[in-house]
Amino acid sequence: MDFGPDAEIDHGHMVPPYRQLASILRARIARGDYRPGRAIPSEARLVQEFGLARDTVRKAVRLLADDGLVIIVPQRGVFVAEHPSHGKGDRSE
Repeated sequence: MDFGPDAEIDHGHMVPPYRQLASILRARIARGDYRPGRAIPSEARLVQEFGLARDTVRKAVRLLADDGLVIIVPQRGVFVAEHPSHGKGDRSE
């Protein structure tokens, strides 16, 4: 499965939407859209952009955090890790 940085969520696809979103965000980080140490778009913004439920977005972000790609900072947001591990634990495939 490959959902590139400009992909849209395909609700009819066998891959769950949260994994699709994680793959899209992973690709955007790899492309440099979201820089190390900087925040990714807010949960509300991702809900709006992709038309997903808040819990679905949270699940996608948690997947990226578990892979060491982003860091969740309570009351601040989600930030790209300084040394993101793009391949480590890539569960999007």
